[in-house]
Formats: sequence, C-alpha cells, structure tokens
Amino acid sequence: MQWTGLLLCLLPAFIHGTPLQEPGSDERVLSLFAVTDSEIRSLSEELYSADVNKADVGDIVLNLQHKVPSADTGKGQDYANQRLFEYVNENKLLTRPTFARLMALLDNYDRMTGTAETVPGSEIQEQDAFLEEIFKTQVINKLYNFLSSKGFYASQLEFKRDLKEMWFGLYTRSKGPLDSSGFEHVFHGEIKSGKISGLHNWVQLYLLEKSGQANYLSYSYDGPWASFPDVMAFQYKWSTYLKSVGSFYIGSSPEFDIAVYTLCYVTRPDKLCDLRIGGQTSKIQTYSWTNSTYGDGKRYVASSYPNV
Repeated sequence: MQWTGLLLCLLPAFIHGTPLQEPGSDERVLSLFAVTDSEIRSLSEELYSADVNKADVGDIVLNLQHKVPSADTGKGQDYANQRLFEYVNENKLLTRPTFARLMALLDNYDRMTGTAETVPGSEIQEQDAFLEEIFKTQVINKLYNFLSSKGFYASQLEFKRDLKEMWFGLYTRSKGPLDSSGFEHVFHGEIKSGKISGLHNWVQLYLLEKSGQANYLSYSYDGPWASFPDVMAFQYKWSTYLKSVGSFYIGSSPEFDIAVYTLCYVTRPDKLCDLRIGGQTSKIQTYSWTNSTYGDGKRYVASSYPNV
C-alpha cells in the first residue's frame, strides 16, 4: 500500500512533466513519506535507550533549593545560597569522547549578538571532529536510519553535511554581521537585548557555574524522571544577564541532545514535537531561521529546546 501511494504521488510528474520537489527545498516536511507523531515517540524512546553515554544515577547531584512559580521567573531574585551542581562525575562523563569534542567547541564563540563570529580552520576542524565522534554512536545512527527511511536523506554523508549546515552555518540575529548559529544559540548561549538567549545544554551551564560565570537563582520545573536525562527549568544569571526560564535535558549526552533536537527540527519545524523518553512525555519546541537559507532553500536552526 505504501508503494501504491508513492506511485500515485509521482504519477502527475511522469504524465505532465512536473518537476519533483527535493525534500527540504521548501519545508522539510515535504518528504515523500509523512512522519507520524507515534513514530516520533517510538524513535525518541529508542534514542533514549541507545544513549549509553548519559549519566547514571549518582553521576550528577543537584541542589535545587527553591522553586518559584511561573509568575516570578522573570524577577531575577536570588533564592539560592549554594550552587546548583553539587557534584558531577567529571572523570566518568566529561572524558567521554563526545563530551570532550563538545567542550572543545564551547570556547569558540562570542556570546554577544552583533559581534561577528570568526571561524578559523582550527574551529572548522573541531566542528568536524565533533560530528565524526557523534556519528560513531548508535544514537545518531538510529536517527539517520529513520530519516533515511522516510526519504529525507539518500546517504549518511548527505545527512552529515546537512547536519553541519543546519547547526553550524552562520547567520545574523542583529541585522548586521554573521554573529550566530543554531549550535551557538542552543549549546553555548548568547546575549541579546540585555538578556540570555538560548543556552539549553547542561554541560555548558555546569562549566559556567564551575568557573564562577553563572549564578544559579532558582528552579521552576522538575520533570517526573527519577533517572537521567531529566527535564528541568532554571533561573540563573550569566554575569549580570538574566535567563528567566532556561530548560535543559540534564544528564543527557551531546549526541542525544543533537539527535532529539534535530529529529524535531527536521520533522516538526516551528512546532511543538511530542517525544517519549523513559516512559514519560517530553516536548520540544523548534524554530527555523527565516531570514536566510542554505543549499536548496533549507533553513538554519534558530532554536530547539525542551518545552516546559
């Protein structure tokens, strides 16, 4: 039945000479095969199970201290006398290859929008090394196999090249220099209009707090998970800049974050995306950058994060 439907879709092109549209040339959802919500939930559960690099119970200990209601998240009041991260098993987690490759990227960016990002050859090599490392994992392989089966990509090389463009390709958030990318926004974080913008990676938050650059204030959401990854939302400051609600997958691996953010971005661009992780429901909100494109009209990642 699936092939019958496909032939019916292709028939007008053969009869009338209508050019077929490449997947992703307008919107990524124009794949030859639709992706159902049920398939996304099933795959996300598989990605969770395949994430052998995620933290185990005891590898991360958080000191949440004070929960604030949603009405108070923007006040910037410091309710925490102590740090958020009481303990992280660095020798176990941060020495793993994908974590090490991620951390090598985190010092490549200027957090201020409006300041042009320069990307020397050494940083391009770090991007490629990160991609090479995550492509060794079952998490990314499962994601590729699924997207390939749905007609989004014809080869793993095509997928890897597109992943690099959508995440690391530069664009401007300030109507000026090329000052941003999806990776910088989501994994590193930026300062825009006097506030923290993006920053949805727990490793970056941990490193900022450890170095004294981030000051944890409170939390507003703690998900139902008893193991990692958990979904949480915090209030904190980076120097003097406030993040009123910053959501994270806590304890996940870099490849898991990239995989679920990409899954939702490719299949549910600019929409809420329902996942199933460890038997619980999680939602991701994605946004595409609409002011510039790459390739055949594809759009860069503007943001992708857990919706709480």
